Amino acid sequence: MFNEIITLSNGVKVPQLALGTWLIEDDVVSDAVKSAIDIGYRHIDTAQAYANERGVGEGIRASDVKREDIFVTTKVAAEHKDYKTAAAGIDASLKAMGLDYIDMMIIHSPQPWIEVNQSDDRYLEGNLEAWRALTDAYKAGKLRAIGVSNFLKEDIDNIYNNADVKPMVNQVLCHISNSPLDLIDYCQKKGIVMEAYSPVAHGEALKIPAIADMAKKYGVSVPQLCIRYDIQLGMIVLPKTANPDHMKSNADVEFVISDEDMEILKHLDRIDNYGDSSFFPVFGGKLKGYSGKPGSEEV
Repeated sequence: MFNEIITLSNGVKVPQLALGTWLIEDDVVSDAVKSAIDIGYRHIDTAQAYANERGVGEGIRASDVKREDIFVTTKVAAEHKDYKTAAAGIDASLKAMGLDYIDMMIIHSPQPWIEVNQSDDRYLEGNLEAWRALTDAYKAGKLRAIGVSNFLKEDIDNIYNNADVKPMVNQVLCHISNSPLDLIDYCQKKGIVMEAYSPVAHGEALKIPAIADMAKKYGVSVPQLCIRYDIQLGMIVLPKTANPDHMKSNADVEFVISDEDMEILKHLDRIDNYGDSSFFPVFGGKLKGYSGKPGSEEV
């Protein structure tokens, strides 16, 4: 699986399987990254919001693999909706990771997290300003590719129709029992590569009998089935783990899900909730403190 790549619209090649690092603490993520690279991973995904860019960079530098052979993705903070703040954040990420360049940087969310699922304001102008900062950094050679995350059609069109450099990826929540198939098709037709985070539904897919039954049919684990599903949707996949055994298992997905079974998996009943993680905005939750007026949130 480590040899599978997807080519972006600008010709940059991206390993299709990545190590996600959300919720891996900065003081331990270096070992996780180094282990992943030793195992064969060549794509590492982080974000300013994860507060572990320093450790990710440390793990990359500590590996025996050449820097140019490792693809590193990070994300502009969702709150950075003006040029100056976004540009400063890009430079801060470079400094934090101790890297001369970042392979790809994406806008983490079209809305600040405090407003996700609570506001109709899509920050169209703010996202254009953040995109302008990414574009300038891209043209300056600080970034090899740029994209977005959690963007819906309206958000995609705002960037696509108003910028000379088009989004190269859109990273979204996508897993069996919650797949934005229309959005995936829409973006892919525009030449935007789709990426899937939380492919195992933050662990909740393990509790869904229909998924377990399908995994048993193929003689694989539920995480392996979930990862393979996203791969067959043509997506870059970012399973998160700090466990080397899980890293190895997550990469052992050379089997093929039949077309018939893919259709079944695409249309399973939508997941009811994400358990203890339901409060996260990416899983439909609402952060406390939003008053309805941007800039007046409680701290």
